[in-house]
Amino acid sequence: MQVQSLFITATGTNIGKTHTTVQLIEAFASRGLSVGVFKPIETGVDTLPADASLLLKACQKVNKNFLDLTPEDITAYTFPLPAAPFCADTEESIDLNRIMEKYHELSQLCDILLVEGAGGLMVPVTKEYMMINLAKDLNAKVLLVTPSRLGCINDTLLSMSALRTYDLEFDWCVNLFEDKESFSEVTQPFYDAVFPDWWSVQDQLERYTTRIVDKK
Repeated sequence: MQVQSLFITATGTNIGKTHTTVQLIEAFASRGLSVGVFKPIETGVDTLPADASLLLKACQKVNKNFLDLTPEDITAYTFPLPAAPFCADTEESIDLNRIMEKYHELSQLCDILLVEGAGGLMVPVTKEYMMINLAKDLNAKVLLVTPSRLGCINDTLLSMSALRTYDLEFDWCVNLFEDKESFSEVTQPFYDAVFPDWWSVQDQLERYTTRIVDKK
């Protein structure tokens, strides 16, 4: 089976990328795929990379090829400063080739590799290279996770515009967690009118993974 990658991004930080990726691991595995994970860069790391650790733990439950790996094995770079990679990388150590090498290495261990970005699409990895460039270079399908809080329409539309500008194939979903009670009144009417097929992580993630699998 040809390896396929899915790049999970969001409109910003603390939106629910890791939560969504964990759900995707379980959903794809339940459909018979061997699932792998890759967190290219994680910042705000004091000892162990928290997001990579959570992702690896979920992956090890469904893919024996990841059992002997450590959280550091599924990341290319970690930095202590909780900031954009370019800012956290105070010694300018990021080598994009190393990220690509790690991607190809992990791809050999699975049918589908879930790649979780850092922050949003326009977060700088280097001075001139953004997370969206990485998604493009990986030739990956993109899943954009958007929040449910007030103001999310603007963030969602801007991210969609960026993805279209870079000619990236993408789907998007809402992670219903912030302002969840008011979402149906302050945000959902627009989505219903303009994007009648919109869906949430909580309600239709399994249908999404089924559709992805059926296309393979």
